[in-house]
Amino acid sequence: MNLYTIDTGFFKLDGGAMFGVVPKSIWSRTNPPDEKNLCTWATRLLLIEDGDRLTLVDTSLGDKQDAKFFGHYDLHGDDTLDSSLAKHGFHRDDITDVILTHLHFDHCGGAIKREGEKLVPAFKNAQFWSNEKHWNWATVDPNPREKASFLVENIKPIQESGQLRFLQENAAYGDKIDMRYAYGHTEAMMLPQIQYKDKTLLYMADLLPSVGHIPIAYVMSYDVRPLVTMQERKDYWQEIVDNEYICYLEHDPIYECCTLQLTEKGIRVNETFKLSEI
Repeated sequence: MNLYTIDTGFFKLDGGAMFGVVPKSIWSRTNPPDEKNLCTWATRLLLIEDGDRLTLVDTSLGDKQDAKFFGHYDLHGDDTLDSSLAKHGFHRDDITDVILTHLHFDHCGGAIKREGEKLVPAFKNAQFWSNEKHWNWATVDPNPREKASFLVENIKPIQESGQLRFLQENAAYGDKIDMRYAYGHTEAMMLPQIQYKDKTLLYMADLLPSVGHIPIAYVMSYDVRPLVTMQERKDYWQEIVDNEYICYLEHDPIYECCTLQLTEKGIRVNETFKLSEI
């Protein structure tokens, strides 16, 4: 098995929304905002090469929305999905599987692209993996809090393509990949847990957006069940420390990976490093 970091650039979100009840005077120490109170976040994906299977975890925002939509998020940076794939010798048509941790636009927007007037899968040879609980949560009757993040143009074409597959909640994705779940940020968000080089790597998605979010109470305002998130973080953090897992960070603007340690202030960051350094 080989793992590759796939950088797709940066975007911005309101710092207060990203840190919830935490005062700006505290969170700005690790994530300084601009003059509009916006903080920079990465859109960092993971590519898993395992035998004849080439799996991409999440797809970033994509490029099919209009300038008004993207104007809210200040997309920037030189890296793109295609350039990052090419750096490792791959093309999007080589992707056999796409795991969508959840269906918020910054995680699944790149799954679909425009071809003229049509919306089609951006990975024509891939199966797209979600789970029935989350899919129904996002599509049947989206709650008002998340509805703006569940964009029909990102989601419906996946199902219409015939390339959508559902993972059963207790089923592994492969011999070396288990699927873990979290329910505080959104219903049944998937967290791939990967056995790699005698280590365990956990793809954190939005359970841990950045190193600055490690303290248990540093929960995003986007989370639909913040108290559930806090309990999940407490449980996961202890498991990560006890078993020396590596956390893969999708949104941290600087750090790709980190480990955690127990300190007198609680569980905090231990080491930060690049995926390639494992």
